[in-house]
Amino acid sequence: MCWSFAIINGRLAEVYFDITKDGPKFLGHCYVKRSDYINKTELKQIDQDTKTTRLRYYSKKYTNLQGLSL
Repeated sequence: MCWSFAIINGRLAEVYFDITKDGPKFLGHCYVKRSDYINKTELKQIDQDTKTTRLRYYSKKYTNLQGLSL
């Protein structure tokens, strides 16, 4: 299982997924606050991940809004 930061429905979240031959299979997510992370490396990772990963979650399905794969 892998995880990454992402913007889901306009909010910062941790996304959990598995990488399969068909692409990423999303397992779930949890919304977090940026203020929960104080380490410089974590804040840098948030900035890098949210530039490339914007998702929409609706009806138990994830949709990639930027057309980029994880």
